[in-house]
Amino acid sequence: MHHVAEALLALGGAFLVCGLVARAGVPIGLPTIPLFMLAGVLLGPHTPGFVLVGDPADLELVARLGLVFLLFYLGLEFSLAQLTSGGRRLAAAAGVYLCLNIGGGLALGFSLGWGTSEALVVAGIVGISSSAIVTKLLVETRRLGNPETRVILGIIVIEDLFLALYLALLQPVLGGASSVAEAATGIGISFAFLLVLSVVARHGTRWVSALMRTRDEEIVVVLALGLAISTAGAGEHLGVSDAIGAFMIGLILAATPTARRLRQLTHPLRDGFGAIFFFHFGLTIDVGDVLAVLPQILVAAGTTVVLAVVAGIVAARVHGFGRLGAANIGLTVLTRGEFSLVLASLALAAGLDSRLGPFAAGYVLVLAVLGPIAVYSSPRLARGIPRRLLPRDPEPAGRCNGVPLDLDVGTSSLHELGTDLLQVRVLPGSRLHGVYMNELRLPEGATPGLLAREGTTSAVAPHTRLRTGDVLLVFTQPAQRHDTERRILAVHRSGRLAHWLGDTGT
Repeated sequence: MHHVAEALLALGGAFLVCGLVARAGVPIGLPTIPLFMLAGVLLGPHTPGFVLVGDPADLELVARLGLVFLLFYLGLEFSLAQLTSGGRRLAAAAGVYLCLNIGGGLALGFSLGWGTSEALVVAGIVGISSSAIVTKLLVETRRLGNPETRVILGIIVIEDLFLALYLALLQPVLGGASSVAEAATGIGISFAFLLVLSVVARHGTRWVSALMRTRDEEIVVVLALGLAISTAGAGEHLGVSDAIGAFMIGLILAATPTARRLRQLTHPLRDGFGAIFFFHFGLTIDVGDVLAVLPQILVAAGTTVVLAVVAGIVAARVHGFGRLGAANIGLTVLTRGEFSLVLASLALAAGLDSRLGPFAAGYVLVLAVLGPIAVYSSPRLARGIPRRLLPRDPEPAGRCNGVPLDLDVGTSSLHELGTDLLQVRVLPGSRLHGVYMNELRLPEGATPGLLAREGTTSAVAPHTRLRTGDVLLVFTQPAQRHDTERRILAVHRSGRLAHWLGDTGT
């Protein structure tokens, strides 16, 4: 009973501390992710002074739930068709990113002179992004609706698939697999698990929909969490990241009629438990050990920044994005996290160089602080990318001073661009009130632009909810104009029943 009381006090204190530091930092423009981590460092067992949580293991399960909820919610925001529509271009962008970062990490590992086995581990520590932090950054910066976000998600999904292969290849180094056949078996099982989930996401949604078909919100949440957590656990057991298992279940449920309700109901779980995930991460960091390998950490961080930006430029060129798209891609996938720490702990358990632990912790902390700041500053940092490397970014749209929305854009300019502009006003009594953007199911070629609300304008995302008085701009190809109007009018007439219309587009 005493242990349970201590655990509850620690968990409650962690929630309070995370809330207080976020409340203090957000008004002055600081992102919450590094704030949560730094709170864990300062109040953890490795830092002198008051210790809130003496043993990080006390919060480990709750922290893993935070990771599961972060990736599950991210899956709910997208569909399998959206992530795979890039095909070869998306695979090429992710492949370039992995080659640059794993190759650069391997070169860095050998240059440190800690040994060949250690160099292979350093390559993994340096080469793989943090799915959890990338997810949180996309949500916090409200970039889920950006065109380059699909590329970012494709990169982290392919990275997670690569993890199973890389961990299996490292088994002789880490002492897990006794033979090549055993390692190959592990790889096969991991990919079979992911293949099954992909098939269910594409062809089995009607059975999942039948399971979730109930008006009782309590039952919907319980069933969804059961699916997400059990699939994450099964993935972890089979050698696949628990995060990717939760993400795939989110993708499956995103294609069901309950997707909108699930996003609304699980949003608080994502934010609350996600904060504990990052706080727990800070608890594991020993500042003293980190300072001993600080030069190596700074070199690794600098190398990662350069390689991530180069990879972002390559991905932007492949997909036709400008400098801002390149900066958003490269800087968003800059952060490192859970996999780097797991790999370092496996290396220490295998008896490799003891400096790998503090190196990984310090490296991840530096990028966890630097990454979010860079992401928030990407519009300014994008100006440092040479113009000759990428096509020109589109000119920003005219400003809006209120409703109704008047644009200082001539129709001839839109015509020259081969684009029509639809202005959708949500009038009193319209059933568009309360509808989420992704429920409009706009056809391919139609892109939501700006939303004018109460005298301000903002970009729209899949989770943006329309209200009475809103004015929405939708850019559409001329050939798709009537189909776009038909879909919007159908929602206007039938409200959320329009969720059943058309394909699962954005």
